Amino acid sequence: MTLSDRTTSRRTVLTALAAAATAGAPLVGQLATAAPAFATGENDLYDTNTDLYTSTDDPVVEGTDYGRRSRRHEQFDGYLSKKGVYTQKTAIMAIHGGQIERGTSELCLAIAGYDPSDANKPALLPTVHDYWMFEGMRSENNRDLHVTSVNCDDHVARVLAASHPSVLSLHGCQYSQLGMPDTMIWPSQADPKLVVVGGLDKTFRDALLYELNTAGFPAVDALSDPYRANLADFAGAATKNICNRTMNGAGAQLEITEDMRRSLFGPLDTDFDRKSGRIATWENPRFLGFRDACRRAIATVEAGRPIL
Repeated sequence: MTLSDRTTSRRTVLTALAAAATAGAPLVGQLATAAPAFATGENDLYDTNTDLYTSTDDPVVEGTDYGRRSRRHEQFDGYLSKKGVYTQKTAIMAIHGGQIERGTSELCLAIAGYDPSDANKPALLPTVHDYWMFEGMRSENNRDLHVTSVNCDDHVARVLAASHPSVLSLHGCQYSQLGMPDTMIWPSQADPKLVVVGGLDKTFRDALLYELNTAGFPAVDALSDPYRANLADFAGAATKNICNRTMNGAGAQLEITEDMRRSLFGPLDTDFDRKSGRIATWENPRFLGFRDACRRAIATVEAGRPIL
């Protein structure tokens, strides 16, 4: 299906919904039924990153519509007589960063050990991680730049994942999308700040769950029995998901509700919707607590994971 076909199909659906609403049908109910969760990719305009980068039907421009940032740290092993020591075992990714799933770029840089307000500054922390981000830069319609995780085929992202034993991929979602079981709402419908932990690396999931919950950031395991059915679209369980395209064939991802992400950036009146607002307010105890919880989980997993 070409981009023009997908765009036409999308417009056809919207036109039909508008017509139904005019005839008296409840439009809000139809939209709730028709719109799939972002995590499935069913509503994406672009099938893959390559499709987005090379589109001629509706060109998007790197540096204007979107940007890509990454860092790989130099490693040198010049010894014949002993085994090299590789410190960067986990890569951090925000494949829907910038204005697509807001707050994930800032978290990606922070967890990697860098200043979220300026990636070019020296590292803030002594232990650093490689990272890759795809970021929406538009003033509006950044959702159109979303490419689902299993279809992320950016060559730098793929190489980064394949050359690391593990990946932590950061995502954003709405609490209402999760379909949490009615009998097991947590923390509560009135306080929808939640992290859904997924990916095929159970050891990594367990470490993230422990550290996040201990630090006061409610988190659930999308692959555990109580949540498996409801959170299937947010579980990161596909082998082709970028978080699982690692040396070990497994990684982890965090689906962070918008309410949780907003709570990490300064006071309640923070302009979270703008990059300038986020980079001005990230340095507070709650953001740093979330960052450090993730870094502790990474350190725990890396300590028990030898490089063969």
